[in-house]
Amino acid sequence: MSHNSITNESETFEIGETTVHRLGFGAMRLCGEDIIGAPDDEEAARKVVQHAVDCGVDFIDTADSYGPAVSERLIGEAIGNRDDVVVATKAGLLRNDAGDWIAHGDPDYIRNQVLTSLDRLQTDTIDLYQFHRPDDDTPFEDSIATFAELKDDGLVDEVGVSNVSAELLDRAREQVEIATVQNRYNLHDRGSREVLEICADEGIGFIPWAPIDGDDLAAYGDLLDEIAAAHDATRRQVALAWLLERADVMLPIPGTSNRDHLESNVAASRLSLSDAEVQRLTQAAE
Repeated sequence: MSHNSITNESETFEIGETTVHRLGFGAMRLCGEDIIGAPDDEEAARKVVQHAVDCGVDFIDTADSYGPAVSERLIGEAIGNRDDVVVATKAGLLRNDAGDWIAHGDPDYIRNQVLTSLDRLQTDTIDLYQFHRPDDDTPFEDSIATFAELKDDGLVDEVGVSNVSAELLDRAREQVEIATVQNRYNLHDRGSREVLEICADEGIGFIPWAPIDGDDLAAYGDLLDEIAAAHDATRRQVALAWLLERADVMLPIPGTSNRDHLESNVAASRLSLSDAEVQRLTQAAE
């Protein structure tokens, strides 16, 4: 298979008024080790982003805390402000050099962060701005109201939430239209099943973070190997194909800093699992 033959063949979904392919790209791994600092080869990281777009990936997900600031900057440098690519980012989570992720949903902080994200992404408007994680020290409604205000001000096109329960999703939707939810979900971890069902019923995009997890591959290795062999595919590709079959609102964002891994992930978009294979994978963890 030549590099030129790799193209994103996943079905499409509308985020607000913009149509994207459902298989996207997660840009967290563009950063240095442990998601801290810059990668050893920044030019190689930018080329991975550019190649993702060349392969037909038109939905890229990042966050201001990745690096922090590194992933957004590299994306801005790699593709700038393209009309044919939706770039989603997040605010509300801090990253320190000890490797901690610290929730911080203070409205003033979010208003400051949107300006820094706009600058790094080299754009006037963020396509999709997501509240990264609820903060126990800040009322949830106050944080969400800030995202709604940013949308009203024209700094943000669409608003999303991340790491939320069904109850918090309902509370967020009372204040602003929610375009997407980003929660952990994969073959092995289906703790957000209820939230996914709400998204499917309401036409809200569901972005599963950690769409491929090492536990997936270990826990269901024999089954994945059997199905992969039938399709001349890999375990990872089967796990991604299952996610795409799981719900029409599912928007997987497998992340990598490696061109070959990127192409392998995109190639999963043309893998067609049978109904029986989807059912076996679905039942495996239920």
